[in-house]
Amino acid sequence: MTLRIGIDIGGTFTDLVAISDDGRVATHKTASTPHDYGEGIIDGIQALLSREPGPVTEVLHATTVGSNVVLEAAGARTALITTRGFRDILEIRDLRMPVLYDQRWTKPLALVERRLRLEVTEKIRPDGSVSVPLDPDSVCRAIDRLRDERVESVAICLLHSYANPSHEREVAEAVRAALPDVAVSVSSEILPEIKEYPRTSTTVINAYVQPVIRAYITALDARLRALGIDAPLQLMQSNGGLASATFAAAAPAHIIESGPAAGVVGGAALARRLNEAGIITFDMGGTTAKAGLVEHGEVIRTEAIEVGGGVMAGSRLLVGAGYMLKLPAIDLAEVGAGGGSICRLDEGGAPKVGPKSAGADPGPVCYGRGGVSPTITDCNLVLGYLDPGGLVGGTLKLDRDAAASAIARDLAGPLGCSVEQAAFGMLRLASATMMRAIRAVSVERGRDPRKFALLAFGGNGPLFAAGIALELGIERVIVPPLPGVFSAFGLLVADTEHHATQSLRVRLDAADPARIGSVLASLRQAGVERLTFDGFAPGRQSFRRAAQARYLGQSSEIEVPLPDGDVTPSMIAALFGEQHERTYGFRAPPEEPVELIGLSSMARGLPERPRLPERIPPLAADVPSMRRAWFPEDGWFETPVVDRVGLGAAFRHGPFIIQEYDATCLVPRGARARVDNFGNIVMTLGAASQRSG
Repeated sequence: MTLRIGIDIGGTFTDLVAISDDGRVATHKTASTPHDYGEGIIDGIQALLSREPGPVTEVLHATTVGSNVVLEAAGARTALITTRGFRDILEIRDLRMPVLYDQRWTKPLALVERRLRLEVTEKIRPDGSVSVPLDPDSVCRAIDRLRDERVESVAICLLHSYANPSHEREVAEAVRAALPDVAVSVSSEILPEIKEYPRTSTTVINAYVQPVIRAYITALDARLRALGIDAPLQLMQSNGGLASATFAAAAPAHIIESGPAAGVVGGAALARRLNEAGIITFDMGGTTAKAGLVEHGEVIRTEAIEVGGGVMAGSRLLVGAGYMLKLPAIDLAEVGAGGGSICRLDEGGAPKVGPKSAGADPGPVCYGRGGVSPTITDCNLVLGYLDPGGLVGGTLKLDRDAAASAIARDLAGPLGCSVEQAAFGMLRLASATMMRAIRAVSVERGRDPRKFALLAFGGNGPLFAAGIALELGIERVIVPPLPGVFSAFGLLVADTEHHATQSLRVRLDAADPARIGSVLASLRQAGVERLTFDGFAPGRQSFRRAAQARYLGQSSEIEVPLPDGDVTPSMIAALFGEQHERTYGFRAPPEEPVELIGLSSMARGLPERPRLPERIPPLAADVPSMRRAWFPEDGWFETPVVDRVGLGAAFRHGPFIIQEYDATCLVPRGARARVDNFGNIVMTLGAASQRSG
């Protein structure tokens, strides 16, 4: 019996899931080890294999190491080589600001200090022709400066290199020959696209994190070998596809936001199995809550994200607080509301939740590890929603009295209310914050959330799902098997993917169809070569392609999926009009010119057999039959408690609590829940609950 292991590092817990070749599933949660994330991973694998021994054939990993490097300003000493006159593009940015009226706001410091932004004499025109030849002496002077400054990594980004990369390649060859120990990131290899700031910023981020990520991957791979695990290590990309450790080490910009992606990928696989036309994924962990969208079994991606700007508010307009990373990524909205989010009163006495979190150390007050500020987990505990006997199957004991004392001291006392009212109010406030994320990926993307099911997971997602769904008018909530480790499970159902783009700026009414076809063919061939290198035969390769387009005069473009077969400019224009109307609610008249900005391709490696098991049997848990819980309409109420096995296939009316090893689900009054054939908890609320009654 062989095993495939998925590993997801969160702010509080590191989650591991193993699936055997006969479909059996084993899970383990362990506290994250921020001082050395690899330590928690190895401890977790050893614990998992002690219960489920067997040879390991795959190790799949989602990590936040890359984003943490940027957030903590802990990257390599990095330099930028650019065209003379363009050294300040990292400062000028794109003039976007996340706040409009706060005069105290300042943009983040550039990842490369100005003295290390070096200029070379050269210039390429937008059509790829050479305006100013590359001056070798300026390149030599730049290399001498790199040597004198003991630079560890260098980003090379020259003007219009997406149209002609010859100058960038010459500079890169010279740097590598002179400084073989310095990491080199080249924009025409990382992002061969138009727009100087996004291309420069993306290349700089890649250079900034590359030595750290490469060291992390190398060390983790060595630790796995020391355990006797020779399976290839693969990492989740921000776009939701898996990549080899070799690719991730060479192009770490692609894995910057790998952590949040895995849960949405698992949601997409589950949606395909259940024939769900649309689901909103809701992942609430210990530090943040994240929402994503899945339509017709496919995740929704965005062309660019920001890194290092703090928690994402979810609005496309609120950008500029971080560093632009223009690479395909799953379209997520994130807010600072998790189980460890600190509940407090601000200077004016108004209640606030997050974004500051107690994290894994010291954690919530109830953990008994030195935490003093009440958190969302403390509020859930004092209201009876969580088992005082402990989390993670009872291995993490909880101190209810300590949590109640902290809430009374910091919240209930100053507010002049009971501990129960203060705790429930904080949960309502957290729910309102999390609804912002759900609206951001639905309403702000032109989708009506009432037409979707809510897929809730993470250690805290199932606790809040029903209340949030009721507020948003969502009638069905699905809680998948293994909800507390579902992101790690998502890794095990993900596919290997490679994304490639190429700028091609032209008005579609004047575009050459042959040129469009040639670019699409070259992108496909690049995908074929990468998948073949990864070991996928031609019969196990699939491709999807898209165009990036906008109305002439617009400053931003949208992605337009393209069908197989021949593609004409008029077809792209028509498809763009449909996508624009779906996203923004309107389309311009047919005579309005449409501008093509670029083309992209996604190459996907198909597994030899389905990665998603036919069914995940519910796991039994040792739970009490009743627990006193507080509800606003009932006060304290003796509430039934069941595990997933005890819930069964027949609908059961709320209120009751479903308690599992890795998560707890709250079913309120007026809702009904049951377990479906796959092993999901399916909850119906409001009108749907009445109809099913």
